[in-house]
Amino acid sequence: MTLAINGTTGITLAGQFDSANTFAFKNRLINGAMQIAQRGTSGTSGAAVPTTAPTYPSVDRWYAYATGATVTVAQVAGSGAIKNNLQITGAASVTAVGVGQRIEQLNSYDLAGSTCTLSVNMSNSLLTTVTWTASYATSADTWSAKTQIATGTFTVSSTLTNYTAQISVPAAATTGIEVLFTVAAQTSGTWVIGNAQLEKTTATATTFDYRPYGTELALCQRYCVVFGPSAFFGTATLRTGGTSYYAIIPTSVPMRAAPTPTGTTTMYVGDTNNTTTVGYTLNGAGLMGSGTMTTVGSNGQCGMLYATTANILSSEL
Repeated sequence: MTLAINGTTGITLAGQFDSANTFAFKNRLINGAMQIAQRGTSGTSGAAVPTTAPTYPSVDRWYAYATGATVTVAQVAGSGAIKNNLQITGAASVTAVGVGQRIEQLNSYDLAGSTCTLSVNMSNSLLTTVTWTASYATSADTWSAKTQIATGTFTVSSTLTNYTAQISVPAAATTGIEVLFTVAAQTSGTWVIGNAQLEKTTATATTFDYRPYGTELALCQRYCVVFGPSAFFGTATLRTGGTSYYAIIPTSVPMRAAPTPTGTTTMYVGDTNNTTTVGYTLNGAGLMGSGTMTTVGSNGQCGMLYATTANILSSEL
């Protein structure tokens, strides 16, 4: 690096700091270090190639599927300076496995017409070929159909190694970008993935973008928020003149869209309670939950809403 101070032209930086890739937030993949796992450290893959409803079994933002049979997808401990990786454990009858991430249009729009570098750590105790594929959505953040940008293969081994590939993103790719890793018949053994990164660059891959844990968690919570079990949800009020209630539920960050909920909650208003699945709509930086009481108290009574089971609010792509 060269630093020159000139009274006429100001400060000139030369060398590595001329590149935007030197600084944080160069990685367009969220949770590439596999450290955030709000849903749980282990889960089961989806059973088919996803279109509109992918399965997110474990670490945030990474969907997984397997054809022929399902596989176990888990957050596992890394080694050395790497804290965590994602591990897929094979199963009999599996014919293919895929792990991928869909990058929201707002986070990938500027990549259109540029060159990107994909880098990732991988190992596989059974197979030696991993295929990577980059695609873009046919319309903004809608993945019922997609167009392939580029594809290639990594020749992997049982030793965790870093692999890279250059991708020329077409000008039409302004609708969201998907990065997908696939293998064939992972009928046994393990496939490990870590430090996945997609960056805008015309050169080789740069070092992995380690963002603060709290920052990465907030990025994940745009797509997934988990409450409970036995967690306070919000203050609930019975609507005047009816049996419906509402509760304002603050979230750490605004979610990408109105989320799809799983799990149940118990609504306490006055001396009555009701267990129900709550519907959610966006409400500024939080959510508004609403439902119907089967047993009600007086109109306008206030109470509380809390999760009796883990509630996953998902606005994934």
